[in-house]
Amino acid sequence: FPPAVFPLSCAVQNYAWGKVGSESEVAKLVASGDPLVQIQPDQPYAELWMGTHPRGDALIRDNRIPQKTLGQWIADNPACLGAKVKDAFQGHLPFLFKVLSVNTALSVQAHPNKELAAKLHAQFPEHYPDANHKPEMAIALTCFEGLCGFRPVEEIVSFLQNVPELRALIGEVAAEQLERSGSDDPRGVSAALRVCFTRLMKSEKKFFVDQLNMLVKRISQEAAEGKDTSGSNGDLLLRLHSQYPGDIGCFTIYFLNLVRLEAGEAMFLGANEPHAYLHGDCVEIMACSDNTVRAGLTPKFIDVLTLCEMLNYTPAPSSSKIFPAAQSQLDPYVYLYDPPVPDFAIMRIEIPASIKLYLISAMDSASILLVIQGTAVGTSTAAASEMSLHRGSVLFISANESISLHLSSPDGMLLFRACCLL
Repeated sequence: FPPAVFPLSCAVQNYAWGKVGSESEVAKLVASGDPLVQIQPDQPYAELWMGTHPRGDALIRDNRIPQKTLGQWIADNPACLGAKVKDAFQGHLPFLFKVLSVNTALSVQAHPNKELAAKLHAQFPEHYPDANHKPEMAIALTCFEGLCGFRPVEEIVSFLQNVPELRALIGEVAAEQLERSGSDDPRGVSAALRVCFTRLMKSEKKFFVDQLNMLVKRISQEAAEGKDTSGSNGDLLLRLHSQYPGDIGCFTIYFLNLVRLEAGEAMFLGANEPHAYLHGDCVEIMACSDNTVRAGLTPKFIDVLTLCEMLNYTPAPSSSKIFPAAQSQLDPYVYLYDPPVPDFAIMRIEIPASIKLYLISAMDSASILLVIQGTAVGTSTAAASEMSLHRGSVLFISANESISLHLSSPDGMLLFRACCLL
């Protein structure tokens, strides 16, 4: 295949939950990467897609490859993926790389494993459009909030005892079963947790709306009187209710961990892990699939029965949901996030200002490089010419190709590199 390192122009998705105008990291990156782009101050810039998704295939900006998308070029030159990746993923780029800017909550959801994905796709192709799994990883660019996994049982029990509206929805029998479940019986705990969460999510609509309105009224009055509402998770409840009034998803905050990530910290969302993004900016990488099972905090199709049946009901503290990065032994400026799936990995590359020449090493996988901070001139034997790199620049790097960066930034550089490590 022809040697290939080239810049990309990537698709922006404007969803209602995105941050508006220049508040959005997506908008700022796009405007920095292409100065001809005018940011609309009232437009919600939600996602930047860097990959080959048919609804947002990146455009190649290289005079050697006129008017082609990345997907078209890879289809013509599948060897660019690297031999292992090409064979393992039938000549397709196995991941979609993104930047997300989240202003309002983004659905209580989980993703199926491959077995369930195939079953759902066969039964309901209009809602589950492919047979692939969809593991994801989010790495915070700014302070980032999300819900992820079931809380420790003692936290859920505390809410059951402090939030009578929640207890009414679950019912006394199920609530007492969870309260009696002992930590020495993990299967019993998971079974009790499954019953409680399923009873909540399958509540009759009028009943849960009435209970939610009572809860919101009570917490609002307590807050107005200056009382501590943390025992009812009051601040978050009122915030979510203002975004999705009357939505059953508001009650999931009593079951799911609130995870706060600082810049550089990550969450990995494997199969059957309940989660929701709440607020902040992140880079995200996911397997190529559109299979999402939703049950609340969304205007989209919800499938409560499937969600409740598929979830992993193993409780764990929020701290366990932060996925660690490992500093490379070969390059001290590289931090690797390598989750337990074959489809993707991410490198965070932090180059200090003292370094003026840096090599983006060749690897046996195609990769996509995103510049978050800093400026450099990139050179490669596989590129048509020198490449001016700055905030918002996106490059495709074929397998076994490298890039030399000649840094010109007084603050160093911050880059993310999405790849597939087989």
